[in-house]
Amino acid sequence: QVELLESGGGSVQAGGSLRLSCVISGQRYSTNCIGWFRQAPGKEREGVASIYIGDTAGGDPYYADSVKGRFTISEDNAKNTVYLQMDSLKPEDTAQYYCASDPWLTYYCSTGSFPRQFQYWGQGILVTVSS
Repeated sequence: QVELLESGGGSVQAGGSLRLSCVISGQRYSTNCIGWFRQAPGKEREGVASIYIGDTAGGDPYYADSVKGRFTISEDNAKNTVYLQMDSLKPEDTAQYYCASDPWLTYYCSTGSFPRQFQYWGQGILVTVSS
């Protein structure tokens, strides 16, 4: 079993920055795909960014077009943590953000297009951007 715990959300004005953290605990895998997703009120959940974690090269991180150039996903293997640095935030970035993990989706990790839902999910954390 894998557990994910998000932190770092909150309220910020447009143009500001936040850094979300996702601490991963429980069963460890030699390779993994970690994704950040978000869901705004009344909208479907969308993928924001994803990153391959493993000993072998796994391709570049994926970013949705709506966040490319503003968001950065990274990982600290020693801390079992994946980060989402969010800069130049816009009101349309307001959403519940979720961290997800799936060691069986690594093949798709750099594409952002997945054949099914991720296996493990965090509880989510709210990000509010005011204009």
